[in-house]
Amino acid sequence: MASEKLAINGGKPAITEAARRTLKPWPIPDEKTAERLKQVYMSGNWSFNGPREQEFSRKFADYCGSRHGIFMANGTVTLQSALHALGVKAGDEVIVPGNTWIATAMAACYLGARPVIVDVEPDTLCLDPEQTRDAITSKTRAIIPVHLFGSIADMDRFMAISRETGIPVIEDAAHAQGGVWKGRGVGSIGKIGSFSFQQSKTLSSGEGGICLTDDDEIADKLYRIKHIGYGSGQRQGQAASGPAPGLVCHNFRGLEFTAVILTEGLRRLKAQTARRDANARYLAGLLKDVPGISLQARGRRANVQSYYMLTVLVDPKALKPDVTLQDIKTALAAEGLHCGSGYGPDYRHMLWNLPRRAFRIHSSAMVEETSNRRMLTL
Repeated sequence: MASEKLAINGGKPAITEAARRTLKPWPIPDEKTAERLKQVYMSGNWSFNGPREQEFSRKFADYCGSRHGIFMANGTVTLQSALHALGVKAGDEVIVPGNTWIATAMAACYLGARPVIVDVEPDTLCLDPEQTRDAITSKTRAIIPVHLFGSIADMDRFMAISRETGIPVIEDAAHAQGGVWKGRGVGSIGKIGSFSFQQSKTLSSGEGGICLTDDDEIADKLYRIKHIGYGSGQRQGQAASGPAPGLVCHNFRGLEFTAVILTEGLRRLKAQTARRDANARYLAGLLKDVPGISLQARGRRANVQSYYMLTVLVDPKALKPDVTLQDIKTALAAEGLHCGSGYGPDYRHMLWNLPRRAFRIHSSAMVEETSNRRMLTL
C-alpha cells in the first residue's frame, strides 16, 4: 500500500527472497523436449535441412500466417540475408531505428550498405513513420521497423510508404514472437519478417532465427543464401541447380537440435503470450493514475501484444526536483525488482565501432531523450 514504508527507507521489500525462489528460470526446461533432443542425437541426423528443421519452419510460418519459413543460425544473419535477398549492396542506404539492438543496423554494414538512423515515436518507442518518410533518398533500398520490447511498429503506415515508394519493408520481429497486428501475425506483413530465438527471447533455443515471406522467388534466394547455394529440397552433395550469378551464399544453417526446442516451445507460445499481454494490461491499469509514470504504448492495432520486456516511461518533469531516474532504480532494487535502461542510441553503444562516415543520422532527438532520461526496462 502507498502508506507502507519503502524498503529503501527501512520497510519490508515487496518481493521477498522466498517469493523470488518460486520464480522459474528462463528458458523453462521441459522433459518432453529433452527426450526429443536425445532422439535427434541418437539419430545422427543433426543438420542440413533435416525433418525437424522442416517441421519447425512450416509450423512457425503457419503460426504467423506466412507461406515460407527459412530457418537460420541466428537473428542477425536473418537480417543480413533478408537485405541481400532484396538486392541491397554496397553504397545503398537502409533506414533503421536509433533505439534498438545494434544488429539491425550492422546487418546493412555487413553488405557494405549504410544504415540511416531515424528517430522513434515517444509512446511506442518504435520507428517513426513520418521521420522515415523524410529520411528516404534515391539511395534508400529497404526500411527495417523494429517491434521493440512491448510494442509493434505502425505497419499500416509503413506498408503505405512501401506502396508509395516501392521500397520494401523488413520487419525486425526479434522481440515479437506471438504478436498479432490487425489480425495478422507480426513478421508476415512486410516483404520479409526476421525473428531471433536467442537465449532471452520469449521463444528461445539459445540461438536461432527465421525469415518469413510470401514471395516464392525471395524464399528461394533466402534458402540459397543460408544454405551455401543449395535450393530447397536438394540433398547434400546432389545440387540440382546453383544460385543466380552475384548471389553470395553462406553457411547460415540452423540445427535439428534447435528446431526441436523451438517446435516444442511453439506449442506453449500462444498461451504464454496471452498471459504476458493480460499481465501488462493489469499493470498498466494500476499505474494509470501515478503522475509521471506510464508503460510503453502497445501497438496501435495490436490484437495481441507480445512482450519481450516491460518498459516503463518516466516523465522527469513530474518528479520532485531532487529525484532522478537512478533514484527510482535504486528504490525498485530495494523492493526486489531490478531493472535496466534499454539499449540507448545504437550509435552510442559500447560495441558500435563504425566510423562516422559509415552511417547517417537523420534524426535522434527522441531516442536521446528517452534513453538518457525516461526509460526503465523490466
